[in-house]
Amino acid sequence: MSKKLFSELINWSSDQYSHLPWREKRTLYRTLVSEIMLQQTTVGTVLNHFEKFLNEYPTIFDLAKATEEQVCISWKGLGYYRRARNLRNLAVQIVEKFNGEIPTELNSLMSLKGIGPYTANAIIAIGGDKMGLAVDANLERVLARFYGDKTEKGAKLQQKFHNDFKNGLIVSEMKSLSPRKLNEAFMDLGRILCQARKASCTLCPLRNECVAFKSGNPLSFPVEGATKEKDDLFIKLLRIVVRENKKILFYQKRESEWLAGQWELPTFILETNDEKLSQYPKIKAKKSFLDAHKIKTGITKYSIDNHIVEMSLDEFKKITNKVDIAYEFKTHNEKLNLSTTSIKALKKITV
Repeated sequence: MSKKLFSELINWSSDQYSHLPWREKRTLYRTLVSEIMLQQTTVGTVLNHFEKFLNEYPTIFDLAKATEEQVCISWKGLGYYRRARNLRNLAVQIVEKFNGEIPTELNSLMSLKGIGPYTANAIIAIGGDKMGLAVDANLERVLARFYGDKTEKGAKLQQKFHNDFKNGLIVSEMKSLSPRKLNEAFMDLGRILCQARKASCTLCPLRNECVAFKSGNPLSFPVEGATKEKDDLFIKLLRIVVRENKKILFYQKRESEWLAGQWELPTFILETNDEKLSQYPKIKAKKSFLDAHKIKTGITKYSIDNHIVEMSLDEFKKITNKVDIAYEFKTHNEKLNLSTTSIKALKKITV
């Protein structure tokens, strides 16, 4: 019976997101690029950048040959630049280990640094149309509701679904259907009808066999874990603009830091209520700094006040003479992979 329902789900799905460019011309490489781009980014944002990026790097060999800086510049507008560096690094590994052929075996994919269970299964099932279950948040929710699984949501539930799938306990009907189409259909269902806070069950092709629907309380699945109290963390940062011969002073973020690989204005911690924060060096706060132009931003669990000041190189050296950071004067242009906050700061103080 489920096979018929899953077939109906696939038919329903074909009218939803079949126009997406990574679906229209499926290849393993296009799937890899789209999956990395779609991490923490909306479909609409990726639509504006996907084809342009592939025009610059039409093959995995082109991507592997590019420098990290080039790829990050091409990534501009997608944010979370760690993904760009990860994608390029994956291309390098695939060229070196597999002669540029993206593998479709789970163990081979998991041997690549930067690929986890979801991306590996997405490449196998969606890219290669082979047996695999790409359990993201949407699939986790849809499957938990359909099968009435009461395991607490998160890593434990996702691993259970992988194990159950491997042992033929769930979605066994996939072997006689298209793994690609069924995985995509589950994703569409989670995005459109079976949402976290709203379940449009009367429109759902799976409702006749859905345990959560029959229970009368579909939103009770998947089971939520204990809610952790969030710390109200703040940072007050000093962003310094130093000019010399029409160039501006920047430094490149290290691998262990937020926004690794991007260029940023000299930045210092003025105040914070997180004693363990070590992303930026500390500087003794002065009232004049706190009265400067301010931009509000945020990252991870922090709310940030960015105080922007401009000073001469001599003034800068006086307050930062013990800071071990390699600052460089750079021409400020669109080819420099600047952090978003640095761009905003420079707009605040006319360049």
